[in-house]
Amino acid sequence: MSSTTPARVALVTGAARGLGRCIAEALAAQGNALLLVDVLADRLEDTRAALAATGATVAVHAADISVRAHCVAAVEAAVATFGRLDVLVNAAGLMRFNHAVDVPEDEFWRIMQVNAAAPLWFCQAAIPHLLETHGNIVNVLSQSALMGTSYIVPYSMSKAAAMQLTKSLAIEYIDAPIRINAVAPGSMMTEIAAEASFPAGIDRDKMRRYSGERPVADPAEVAAVVAFIASPAASVVHGAIWTADGGVTVG
Repeated sequence: MSSTTPARVALVTGAARGLGRCIAEALAAQGNALLLVDVLADRLEDTRAALAATGATVAVHAADISVRAHCVAAVEAAVATFGRLDVLVNAAGLMRFNHAVDVPEDEFWRIMQVNAAAPLWFCQAAIPHLLETHGNIVNVLSQSALMGTSYIVPYSMSKAAAMQLTKSLAIEYIDAPIRINAVAPGSMMTEIAAEASFPAGIDRDKMRRYSGERPVADPAEVAAVVAFIASPAASVVHGAIWTADGGVTVG
């Protein structure tokens, strides 16, 4: 445990790059101490060093969150390091493009483990601590949880599952001193998007249905929404699914 217990502590998954890293930066700017989790150990250390250089209090925990025990260990590491836990942000995500009939079984299960199962495992481990601190959970979804999105069927399924995780936990803990919410981004300028590999024969018009009319978001813009919901300023927000998709799902 640190010699001085910080006022607020946040655990962020998927923090090595992209939206997860931006969320970590936004939470650090609010004064939160951070425990950052990702499978990419080298990139995670880069994030830690960059945040530490700004004066942030930050520790890292490299782990494959597809394994339940690793999720539990990450939460335990946060509490052991800082003495408390106030915010859990499940931001890690995995997306692959395929024709629905060509999705490999191992890829399907990997996506479901990272995007749907891991948030549950983290919530299970974190909730007892969050109840003590009157803390909160923010699950990062996707517009794919709210609408049909072609060529990413397992991803869409996993994000819909995470949405129901959010709503169901919010009902179960409706009378408890904890807040549970989610943010559903649209397209963002991240490495994951830039590195996406598309199968042959896709219909681009079907993808344009969920591309939107506005410019692709900078992940820092979405991170600002997550950080607000995780903050005391959003004290009345519970059980909400906040879209940050430039209006794609509005109708």
